Amino acid sequence: MAIKRDYYEVLGVAREASDDEIKRAFRRAAQRHHPDVDKSDGAEQRFKELNEAYRVLGDRQRRQAYDMFGHAGVDAGAGGGFEGFGGGFGPFGDIFDAFFGGSPTGRRGRRVVAGADLRYDLSVEFAEAVSGVKREITFVTLARCPVCGGDGVEPGTEPERCPECNGTGEKRRVSQTILGQMVNIVACPRCGGEGRVIATPCHECSGEGRIRSERTLEVNVPAGIESGQRIALEGQGEAGPRGGPPGDLYVVVTVRDHPELVRRGAELFFELPVTFPQAALGATLLVPTVDGTTDVEVPAGTQSGHEIRLRGQGFPRLRGSGRGDLHVVVNVVVPHKLSKRERELLTELGNERPAAELPRGGSGVFERIRDFFG
Repeated sequence: MAIKRDYYEVLGVAREASDDEIKRAFRRAAQRHHPDVDKSDGAEQRFKELNEAYRVLGDRQRRQAYDMFGHAGVDAGAGGGFEGFGGGFGPFGDIFDAFFGGSPTGRRGRRVVAGADLRYDLSVEFAEAVSGVKREITFVTLARCPVCGGDGVEPGTEPERCPECNGTGEKRRVSQTILGQMVNIVACPRCGGEGRVIATPCHECSGEGRIRSERTLEVNVPAGIESGQRIALEGQGEAGPRGGPPGDLYVVVTVRDHPELVRRGAELFFELPVTFPQAALGATLLVPTVDGTTDVEVPAGTQSGHEIRLRGQGFPRLRGSGRGDLHVVVNVVVPHKLSKRERELLTELGNERPAAELPRGGSGVFERIRDFFG
């Protein structure tokens, strides 16, 4: 039998969270993980897990039993039914609230609309992506109105019940079909499904409950991040209209290229140019790394395309331990122009070692990289 996760962990709330905090956490999670929205593997199971957790923590008596005895105190009733039709459908009413602003019974609170998610493009240096960095970002967003606190009403006044829908936020339209009468429930056109109208809107936000504002946040860019990856900052997006929950902020990172090193995930590649004498006789040469430079021994008789691997000299692994490797690929450089003396020496060498004795074939640096990722 699978071990159940802690219900507080499932909803992402602290054990001392209030009823309202638990309800808000469930609604947001239900919006994200509903199988019609979340197409990833396991979405249906996560959605069932959310329902089960809220069915317990959203009920004070069951929550008290769970706090005292854990899963054993609520397993007898945590998984069953609709809680009775007279009980407001338990958490299912909150699922309707999360997606449609109402519950299937018609007894509902005002419709709450979440704020929009935001995207911020952040560019970091190659070295910053190696070590990780904290960066301050500034952006313009819709923030909760400081005058009315997000309600949209002028301080000292109260919103009124919508006369069009009598505060339900819904309008029922009855149509005749071949199967009989069909009732279609839609949001009230006057109040937009909120069930209330603002007679005296806030002078600062004109009843919207939010104003344009500049924000500054500190973003922690982890070591090993790659271009195109994003950092999610929950609840840092736009404020919802008239007190709705905020959206999220997604920081999309671009890592600037290194002038000499080529990155492929956690692996780094460097093409090391060597002269013919260095390749033939061997040499100690300096190569760049993410931490500075290091000496590399080129063995005597090294051929073009030969790879020297420096273990642990690559990029940090973002979701793992340790670092990748630095692949130093030798490229024997043939000079375009020769002096008279160089020509004489190479001619003499050519006479000493006929072409038939020379190795054939071999691959260049880019073929080596291609073969590595295969």
